[in-house]
Amino acid sequence: MSSSLRRAGLPAFLLAVLIIAATAAAGFLANRAGAPLFADAAPIFGFWYPRAGVGTPLALLVAITVITWGPSSALPWRVLLAAGYVASVAWMLSLALIDGWHAGVVARLTDWPEYLHDVPRVHDIGTTLATFTDHILAGQPDSWTVHVSGHPPGTLLFYVWLERLGLGGGTWAAVVTLLVAALVAVAVPMTARALRDEAAGRAVMPFAVLLPGAVWAGVSADGMFAGVTATGVALLAINRGRWWPALAGGALLGFGLFLSYGLTLMLPVVLAVLLRTRDWRALLFAGLSTAAVLAAFAAAGFWWLDGYHLVVQRYHQGEFANRPYAYWVFGNLGAFLLSAGPLAVAAVQRGLRNRGALGWLVLAAAASVLIADLSGLSKAEVERIWLPFAVWFAVGGALLPRGAHRWWLSLQAVTALAVNHLIATNW
Repeated sequence: MSSSLRRAGLPAFLLAVLIIAATAAAGFLANRAGAPLFADAAPIFGFWYPRAGVGTPLALLVAITVITWGPSSALPWRVLLAAGYVASVAWMLSLALIDGWHAGVVARLTDWPEYLHDVPRVHDIGTTLATFTDHILAGQPDSWTVHVSGHPPGTLLFYVWLERLGLGGGTWAAVVTLLVAALVAVAVPMTARALRDEAAGRAVMPFAVLLPGAVWAGVSADGMFAGVTATGVALLAINRGRWWPALAGGALLGFGLFLSYGLTLMLPVVLAVLLRTRDWRALLFAGLSTAAVLAAFAAAGFWWLDGYHLVVQRYHQGEFANRPYAYWVFGNLGAFLLSAGPLAVAAVQRGLRNRGALGWLVLAAAASVLIADLSGLSKAEVERIWLPFAVWFAVGGALLPRGAHRWWLSLQAVTALAVNHLIATNW
């Protein structure tokens, strides 16, 4: 293998393909043998369904545009951020439209396991918070639906607030969720710029836009989680001695703890940023606002640890708890690489070599993924569940040789297009 191919990261790409292929082959054989994977297209949670749709040409157009102009854009920084945000919205929406407007967008959050199913049950927010844990376990006539019971009450409240603002129903919920998820394309480049320089932020931008995880981020609450937490981390990174970004960032990250129990694993990413900026005032202000969010929920009657312990019990009440750990501890990695993209392997490889701020950020995200995987609390569906960690591997774009950017962006885009045209993803 030539040195130029090695520098471009071809070995990392081949390793990613090997992991994905191995987990897919093992999943196929396990399903054939009758193992309870509960994922027909393992390691992806979904089933094989080759198709195309109105979003197909739109997605191709967005991908070609970003690949062609993204790496060489000379737009002013703030204009570039706005362009990246718009491109991210277009990328996620076009991928969703492969299944059409109704099935791909409107109906995603209205199915019976989803949050909108239980929004009409919330008449008084205070009462809901105080009694939330009473309805987590299955087998009760008033149990929360699957996704509501599996998360803290923050996500349900988010959609209740939308409904009370006059933005109720599947269409508005989907649109707002997508718009929040697209904040990743602004937050991750801003963080890279704050930790290193503007050139790094510019290099990261197109990779944050063409994230293969956009297949799941577009119209899923997990995409919204990624947007909220990434924005919180970016605010900590840009703080630079000011009080308000750290205060706002801490509040967002604190609220993130009430969106998903798994977002406690954002801690390595947060620490990677704070330790590199060495802004102890930011740590103080962020800690105060995070504590204020925790205190507010506790005062309203919801104690995080009580909810977490009940969710673990709820998980073991369902058949998905029977998924074999021996397969998924490996299969999860294949699913994750289809969400973060093959770039994730190259990012970790270069992070190990380059222990600068961005290298440590990638390694912190990798640590979050590794802990989540080994815990056994995530068996399948991690292509969606780990989106808040996956977005940080886009930072690897700034660690690659500049001449390899378009090649890697093409691989990322092809990954997303292949998954969304061959597999009907569900959650």
